Amino acid sequence: MCRATTLVARSIDEELSGHGLTVAQHLVLKMLHDVGPCSQQELSTQLRIDRSVMVGCIDGLEDSGLVRRERHARDRRAYAVTPTPEAGPALAAAEGGVPRLLDRTFGALTAAERRTLSQLVGKILDVS
Repeated sequence: MCRATTLVARSIDEELSGHGLTVAQHLVLKMLHDVGPCSQQELSTQLRIDRSVMVGCIDGLEDSGLVRRERHARDRRAYAVTPTPEAGPALAAAEGGVPRLLDRTFGALTAAERRTLSQLVGKILDVS
């Protein structure tokens, strides 16, 4: 399992580096796209990314012009991470490589085996 995880992580890193994103940055953009502006703490908790790593992740996205920090609407002490208009196209471009990534990474599996693997991993994640 560890070797397979490493292989998948390397494949994802290679794919996203072509779009100037890290895995953590991609996850943040995806969550912001799905749920809207969030505090760094909310992002860190939901994505299970350490707070210290999250700060660097958001800094990088902000430097790239993909997010901005604004006062949080419900908590004046906090900042909300808000996607910029450029975030949507950047996320779409990164997501466009997913089918190629899946084929490259899981090419040895049949479609049925991929579905089974997805179901089994889903069970593991629900338990954890």
